[in-house]
Amino acid sequence: MAHPRSRRRKKLSRFTIFGVTILCAVLCSILAYKNQSLEAKSAEYSQQIQELRAEQEDLRSETKELEEYKSYVKTDKFVEDVAREKLGLVYPDEVIFEPEEQ
Repeated sequence: MAHPRSRRRKKLSRFTIFGVTILCAVLCSILAYKNQSLEAKSAEYSQQIQELRAEQEDLRSETKELEEYKSYVKTDKFVEDVAREKLGLVYPDEVIFEPEEQ
């Protein structure tokens, strides 16, 4: 038994083919544009990552310097230096020579 309605392939019109072709071209153009903008953003982000890594290294070295200063502040040498510079104190048997003003 055959189907009462036989299936026939419809011929595509030229307008349909032209429309599909234009649609494919538009989609390819959009994809190319988006790809280009994503590559530009990727390069920008890579540059930003490099800058942040350099800043991170600077901060690590600054932290190391602060840790060294923190340990220096706890020493007697620091107390002596501050007493000499800020307060003008000297040891009892120490002689200070000051330059003559002309």
